[in-house]
Amino acid sequence: MTTPAKVSIDLGTRTGGSAAVLDLEELLATRLLVQGNSGSGKSHLLRRLLEQSAPWVQQAVIDPEGDFVTLADRYGHVVVDAQRGEADLQRIAARVRQHRVSVVLNLEGLDSEQQMRAAAAFLGGLFDADRDVWYPILVVVDEAQLFAPAAAGEVSDEARKVSLGAMTNLMCRGRKRGLAGVIATQRLAKLAKNVAAEASNFLMGRTFLDIDMARAADLLGMERRQAEMFRDLESGNFVALGPALARRPLPVRIGPVETSARSTSPKLLPLPGPAAAEDAHDLIFTPGADEGKLFVPRRLPAVAPTADVLAQLARGTPPALPSITEPPPGFSPSPAPAPVPSLSPEQRQAAIDAALREILAESDAGFRTIAVLYQDFLVRCRIRRVGGETLSLAAFRRRLAVAHAGIDIAEAEAEDSPWAEVLTMAGALPEDMQGVFLSLARAAFDHRPCPSDAEVARAYGSRSPGRARRLLAYMEERQVIVCRLDGRGRRIVAIPGLAWETEPGDPNATSAPQSEPTPAD
Repeated sequence: MTTPAKVSIDLGTRTGGSAAVLDLEELLATRLLVQGNSGSGKSHLLRRLLEQSAPWVQQAVIDPEGDFVTLADRYGHVVVDAQRGEADLQRIAARVRQHRVSVVLNLEGLDSEQQMRAAAAFLGGLFDADRDVWYPILVVVDEAQLFAPAAAGEVSDEARKVSLGAMTNLMCRGRKRGLAGVIATQRLAKLAKNVAAEASNFLMGRTFLDIDMARAADLLGMERRQAEMFRDLESGNFVALGPALARRPLPVRIGPVETSARSTSPKLLPLPGPAAAEDAHDLIFTPGADEGKLFVPRRLPAVAPTADVLAQLARGTPPALPSITEPPPGFSPSPAPAPVPSLSPEQRQAAIDAALREILAESDAGFRTIAVLYQDFLVRCRIRRVGGETLSLAAFRRRLAVAHAGIDIAEAEAEDSPWAEVLTMAGALPEDMQGVFLSLARAAFDHRPCPSDAEVARAYGSRSPGRARRLLAYMEERQVIVCRLDGRGRRIVAIPGLAWETEPGDPNATSAPQSEPTPAD
């Protein structure tokens, strides 16, 4: 029996002029970390790797600057515009794995937090794909420090959490799912250590800061005094190490590429001559013929924070607008808006419940982030003219979990209600697990069949049955549920202290139960 030849790709040249090859099959099993300051040739290296491996393996590129969309013309990659909903991106990622299409997720035009959420949704869709489509796929993430930051920045904690979780899944648990992570960063010190530590192959380029040089030397197994060499590397030169590259640190010069990025570095150009400089005053201070009155200098008003604007909208109070000293010609004031009728407490509660039911009725609600759902909720409340103090994000998350489980909120909050104890138990769990626990408690209270792994995963906002099993195991460790199997291997979930337990249910079933609870009016 003959052993099949290894698939190796040509990265460039090594010292002495021989070819620097990368074992692609070994890379798929061991992952790669690329580091280099701006101008070191890091993006050029990624492009060389993608071009050389395109005929052999499916690829998905997380592209924050839109530089890799040019791969579509030469190699047939499909460009996915990230300016769409997170649930849509998850579904697209699932179809990418199903049909084995190479793609570039173009994040250009989004702010930092939007980029993190979009990348997390797309990576989550790749990660949660069905086991039947776990084909090998090279997942390249450029500027990985943006998606797995080592420290909190200006983005929200929730955005950082979901993005870091997606990157951790890619690098730590992606191998069994066929996901081979290739992450590139300008600063090792800004990249989360648990993400960087999972790579077994390294290509280290030029860097100048001592902390980055020290980390690069540590990852390559070099002495600290040898770290100075990273300052002297030329653009396009890297030091390679790893089972897919070399067993000892090896200098490599990256070869040429066949495609180019849309954006290039600015080039120096000579300034206009003395004759042109004489007219500079008139060129700057004299309006051009085509300018007209398009630009009117004015002092910009202060912009209120987004959270304050949303709170004002939810209370039915329009945000304050900047005053205008003199109205423009032809301006006629609009009639004053009709006063917003105040709702009784019962009507207000009914309107909030109706908004929650509408959100839960949407098919992709389980796969949208809580921040997106909260903004949707505020808009729906504004449409219904729900005045008064709006629900906080934490209160909304709790109300949504209660409504999803089909529990009457008034009954649950009554002191003598058994649901009050259930809500207390739920409060001991992480916020993203509380809805799943309440759904299990409701199934036990109604004596319905125990939800399957697929149904538990769906309630958690995932498509992974394995994640559902780990979730149930965690809840059992926290002693909020007790799981057991009957003689036919069907699962039963009980709630300790309340004598509630579900009917036996098949944990491997894929269909929904015959009857589902609906949120109380």
